[in-house]
Amino acid sequence: MPTKTSLHLPEDVRERLHVLDKDGDNLSDEECVKEKLRLLQEFLLTDTQEQLKNLESKLKSEELSVEGYISAVKAVLKQVVCLDKDGQGDCVEKNGQLNGCAENGNGNHKDNGEVESVMDTQEEGDSMRSPSAPKGKGRRSKSDPEPRKSPAGSRVTRNSGKQPTILSMFSRVPKRKCDEMENGDSTNGVAEEKSQEGDPDEVKDEVHEEKRLKLETDEKPVLRESTTEAKPVAPAKAPPPKCPDCRQYLDDADLKFFQGDPDNALDEPEMLTDERLSLFDSNADGFESYEELPQHKITNFSVYDKRGHLCPFDSGLIEKNVELYFSCGVKPIYDDNPCMDGGVPAKKLGPINAWWITGFDGGEKALIGFTTAFADYILMDPSEEYSAIFALMQEKIYMSKIVVEFLQKNQDATYEDLLNKIETTVPPAGLNFNRFTEDTLLRHAQFVVEQVESYDEAGDSDEQPIIVTPCMRDLIKLAGVTLGKRRATRRQAIRHPTKIEKDKGPTKATTTKLVYQIFDTFFSDQIDQINKDGGLKRHRCGVCEVCQSPDCGKCSACKDMLKFGGSGRSKQACQKRRCPNLAVKEAEEDENIDEEEVLPPLKPTSKVMAAARKKKKQSQTKKSWVGEPVRVEGKKKYYMKVRVDDTVLEVGDCVSVSPDDPSRPLFLARITALWEADEKMFHAHWFSRGTDTILGETSDPLELFLVDECEDMNLNFIAGKVNVIYKAPSDNWFMEGGVEGEEKVVEDDGVSFYYQLWYEHDFARFETPPKSTPPEDCKYKFCASCTRSAERVERETPRAFEPLANQDSDSKTFYAMACLKGHQFRVGDGVYLLPESFDFGVKAASPVKKSHRKEDKDEEEYPEYYRKSSDYIKGSNQDAPQAFRVGRIKEIFCTRRTNNKSNSSEVKLRLYKFYRPENTHKGLKAGYHLDINQLYWSDEEVTVDMSEVQGRCRVEYEADLVESLQDYSSRGPDHFYFIEAYSAKTKNFEDPPNHARLVVNKGKGKGKGKGKGKGKSVSAQDSAEPEAQEQRTPKLRTLDVFSGCGGLSEGFHQADIAETLWAIEMWDPAAQAFRLNNPGTTVFTEDCNVLLKLVMSGEKTNSLGQKLPQKGDVEMLCGGPPCQGFSGMNRFNSRTYSKFKNSLVVSYLSYCDYYRPKFFLLENVRNFVSFKSSMVLKLTLRCLVRMGYQCTFGVLQAGQYGVAQTRRRAIILAAAPGQKLPRYPEPLHVFAPRACSLSVVVDEKRFVSNITRGNGGIYRTITVRDAMSDLPEIRNGAAGLEISYNGEPLSWFQRHIRGSQYQPILRDHICKDMSSLVAARMRHIPLAPGSDWRDLPNKEVRLTDGTMTRKLRYSHSDKKNGRSSTGALRGVCSCFGGKPCDPADRQFNTLIPWCLPHTGNRHNHWAGLYGRLEWDGFFSTTVTNPEPMGKQGRVLHPEQHRVVSVRECARSQGFPDTYRFFGNVLDKHRQVGNAVPPPLSKAIGIEIKKCVQEQMKEDATDPVKEVKQEKMELSE
Repeated sequence: MPTKTSLHLPEDVRERLHVLDKDGDNLSDEECVKEKLRLLQEFLLTDTQEQLKNLESKLKSEELSVEGYISAVKAVLKQVVCLDKDGQGDCVEKNGQLNGCAENGNGNHKDNGEVESVMDTQEEGDSMRSPSAPKGKGRRSKSDPEPRKSPAGSRVTRNSGKQPTILSMFSRVPKRKCDEMENGDSTNGVAEEKSQEGDPDEVKDEVHEEKRLKLETDEKPVLRESTTEAKPVAPAKAPPPKCPDCRQYLDDADLKFFQGDPDNALDEPEMLTDERLSLFDSNADGFESYEELPQHKITNFSVYDKRGHLCPFDSGLIEKNVELYFSCGVKPIYDDNPCMDGGVPAKKLGPINAWWITGFDGGEKALIGFTTAFADYILMDPSEEYSAIFALMQEKIYMSKIVVEFLQKNQDATYEDLLNKIETTVPPAGLNFNRFTEDTLLRHAQFVVEQVESYDEAGDSDEQPIIVTPCMRDLIKLAGVTLGKRRATRRQAIRHPTKIEKDKGPTKATTTKLVYQIFDTFFSDQIDQINKDGGLKRHRCGVCEVCQSPDCGKCSACKDMLKFGGSGRSKQACQKRRCPNLAVKEAEEDENIDEEEVLPPLKPTSKVMAAARKKKKQSQTKKSWVGEPVRVEGKKKYYMKVRVDDTVLEVGDCVSVSPDDPSRPLFLARITALWEADEKMFHAHWFSRGTDTILGETSDPLELFLVDECEDMNLNFIAGKVNVIYKAPSDNWFMEGGVEGEEKVVEDDGVSFYYQLWYEHDFARFETPPKSTPPEDCKYKFCASCTRSAERVERETPRAFEPLANQDSDSKTFYAMACLKGHQFRVGDGVYLLPESFDFGVKAASPVKKSHRKEDKDEEEYPEYYRKSSDYIKGSNQDAPQAFRVGRIKEIFCTRRTNNKSNSSEVKLRLYKFYRPENTHKGLKAGYHLDINQLYWSDEEVTVDMSEVQGRCRVEYEADLVESLQDYSSRGPDHFYFIEAYSAKTKNFEDPPNHARLVVNKGKGKGKGKGKGKGKSVSAQDSAEPEAQEQRTPKLRTLDVFSGCGGLSEGFHQADIAETLWAIEMWDPAAQAFRLNNPGTTVFTEDCNVLLKLVMSGEKTNSLGQKLPQKGDVEMLCGGPPCQGFSGMNRFNSRTYSKFKNSLVVSYLSYCDYYRPKFFLLENVRNFVSFKSSMVLKLTLRCLVRMGYQCTFGVLQAGQYGVAQTRRRAIILAAAPGQKLPRYPEPLHVFAPRACSLSVVVDEKRFVSNITRGNGGIYRTITVRDAMSDLPEIRNGAAGLEISYNGEPLSWFQRHIRGSQYQPILRDHICKDMSSLVAARMRHIPLAPGSDWRDLPNKEVRLTDGTMTRKLRYSHSDKKNGRSSTGALRGVCSCFGGKPCDPADRQFNTLIPWCLPHTGNRHNHWAGLYGRLEWDGFFSTTVTNPEPMGKQGRVLHPEQHRVVSVRECARSQGFPDTYRFFGNVLDKHRQVGNAVPPPLSKAIGIEIKKCVQEQMKEDATDPVKEVKQEKMELSE
């Protein structure tokens, strides 16, 4: 009698059948039967289909009448389909072999996804037991014709106590059920009873899961109706059927069948006693005495399910109790020859209980094995038909070996770095594949991640797990890997060979005493406190199997637990239960701040202390004046001394003030005035404690900082006198580095403090206290803070000077000069204004913001296009603001008041407007070919308030220049010129009028003018004037640490401020590149710790004989230390802190302390300022302050300094005592506002840099078109190192980047050779802006290697996105319906990468992957390896089907075309991606140069000045 088993029908088919059975849906019998046949056609078994074909042929040959045919078909269908009363289930009769029950014993008839979900739920429970333990679900084997043991019971391991013998299996055949019951093994008949005995909770969970799934099923049709209500759609096509066993699609052309066994093949028990295997004879005793399973080797093997489908054994089928068998030739364990000679042909061995890996044979090939109930089998060669499937198995094992070995040595590696490693690894000989690709990695991602987890489990408890490395986190997200998916004893773990040595990482940090004390001794108290408080409570995710497993009781953490008899002090979780989801999440939170993230608004930080001090405590004290008043002003009588209780205080003394809140420390202030009007008062100039600065808890509790905050207070507030001394830098400060120990400045007695720096709250700037000497007649009430505040107000207020008597009118007074923000403005000067300040006479042809989405896309061909719901395109300049307006001053005037006096603070300017090329009727395209500093004169005029002016510039008529246009433009950023005038009325370009030229000529050479009063302050732009250039600025002798290929030094060289004499770079290709471009530099290719140790021990040369820089040699130190080891976790604990203490950041600070350069620069990723709740930033600044440096930090956007790329970087600047601390450069180019969020929040306070322009800029943004439109076309994999330009430069940027020297050769216009599948995807990405993977068609295409891709199958309903407009499914995995992922759902070799729709719903649809650059947009942050599925996926050329070339990336960083790189294409990409953009470092270099020039001017005017004397004068 045929067996009944469940037929997997989609819900809509099932519902339709139910309707047809119930009322026929008003159809005739014939129509009803035809409809049923149409619905069931593709789901019927071969036997049934043949039966129906016979009936149809009988109908055609008229052997059957129509009525007879219909009744016969009805009978067949009735036999096949029996609907439940509620229509929820269906039974299908089928002949042939059994599918081991309704999906492994689950009696409910459900669709594929539901059944699997129940299996997954069951597996979680099972996974905590050994394979030999009785399972909750057994295979139903009542009617199984084959005499085999129920696999649920016979899944035994080698160590099972109930190992059946071969002979007992021979004798057990007739009475199998009885024996199985005696052995305690569960058949289907007793499965339920066993399950309840074994684990009642599991059964409860299973029932609960079934209810949940049933509920989902009921809701799904409603969802579909709601999503398609608005638009009538075609009935949804049911997904193609899968084999219920191996889960392969039955209509798949690649589905292969086992071809059958040879006639002489033996069954397993018979084969094992064959004399050719020479282990046993047929004597039962010999076999019974063998304690472990026998081991054999097998060759020419094929693995298949019971339907004969060849299938992989590593895809989770065995773990889900699916019966897999194998046929092969069996050979003795000692026979290494994989041919069939001497082997025993064997058939249908199994079912396979487990598969395993024993490690790498000779380091390359893994030994893979099967375990059945009778023996272990080690695999040799597969059969020809099975070789393709087995090759994938070998591939993923070898892949995991590469990944684990790579991550051991490169814990800071990115996803792109890992791809680089994989793509450049040549597979070992003898394996069935010749190349690794990204598709290979994504295909095997789940397995690879499980191996990494397994490796981490075996590691030491104090090691950071490699699962949290950046590249593993990206892989987990991209491939949708399930973490913590443990399979108990069946979990396959590669036992890594002992030859994999642990990488020791960088050498121990070489530190100076000062740096060591701060990072070790000083901060250890903080760490202890954090450990004591427990920091933030860590929670488990609670979902993964790791969290759900019990404590092991064996690891060191468990042994310390109270329940295992330990002390309970460590409070560490079981090492076997380290939640991988939690670790990855923490690492992600700490590291990820998007390039375009906009921070939430926060309260400004200014006057933080003043606000806190409003609550102060008064005390009743006896107060009396000492001596007579020194001055009387109105009601105020000023004194020099006062007695408070028994203490005499005088002007200049320091006092403490009690806060209202006793938990706060005392406020400290200096008395700058004492007076009496109605009450006895004093003026307090406040000090700031270190805890109120950016340093926070890292500061020295005895160190104070001067701040510009002061207030008048009653003498009652004074709590007592304190002693605050000024700590001046010593005369020998520059030579004291590296030898200074902990110096005690003051006693810690509660009343003694010291200060050495002045602090600016908003900008977090620590500077040498400003020089402020009180006038002789004002010493009794002089407050430096009041003076500087008044100066600031005056500086921000426009003032007019030098009235012009001959131009007066009744209502206006005209002036020759005005001042604002320290700049002087004269008639004829150029000025910048905000774009809102005035409009033009013609409306520019601005690009229309049109949606790039097309509504008429065919969803059948483009199934992922629906994900493009937003019009925002990443990397687009659509929202970029306009550059500053430029005008020329025609008149400076003030309006007269009613009393006929002019109001000199309300200054107005009458301006001539200048047009930029993009402001004319031609629009943006006009500016593309012209210089960015070219303008057009116009006679249009406008009047503006002086307060709207943003800065000063020079605008010259080209014919009047006394130097070449190139020399003029190179003098600095604020140099513009014009050749023509533009008329908005006629829209014509014409010669400028005479008055446009005359003003320039008349104003030539006047430069700064000789104004009086406030005119003394020198314009910051004046340094760019020709006469100022005559002052030769000496170049600073520079040491570039972690130099890479030299981007930072290149920018400093362009700014003409540095001469890089030494560079340190461990990675040889980058060091070679540095040498190529800087032949005069000594480049050390070794560990910076080793070099510092040599210098500190007095060595003059290294082992190669290279001269080492000595103390006093280095005037500028620059570099970007990597943050390996400590950037992955959110807060410091004792383990991560010890890594930080040993990091390269600490080594770099020790370089600074030892050499004591005049200027110091630390460059790093933007997140450097956020690592460990900003603790890394605080400790870095604390070190610099302790050394005596002035310092500050800021975040800069490279796109604002002239590159077509968004790249935010943290920059820490420091200047030695006696030098000026540089300010951050003002932006030159406007840039996309989304990428210009540059403020930093530390301890809930927002800090900004000194930049005043915000998103404004004096030039337009630089686009991808500007950067690379002149480069010749190349193909995927182009490798020509030197080719011709094939044309002239087209834009200002291209003329600038090619350089002035004759350079006909274009170097490094080479790109990565992407695999044929990736190349096909790139060919199918449209050229429209915003195109990415979501625009890919779902079709089969022929690849360049001759193979065909597959179509991506959508076989699951999507809870979130519903169905397409055509009714098609949108899910590619069972997780789309809320169930666990099914490994069998993974698809490969498809044009649309399966992993992207799989995880797209939770990762912003992976917008930008396989994205094209936009000609009018900008690059994402240039990475070290351009990968279409990497972190920055927008790496496709705007028009060519390839990734960007090395030269294009170099241009996106602003490297000149003459700049050389070294190594292969990936080495060069890495050099470019790791570099600081030279235009950014040039802008910083110019600011450093200004400081050097200002200091030189001061020194020239006061040659006898001594630093110490000046500081002491200040402290008084």
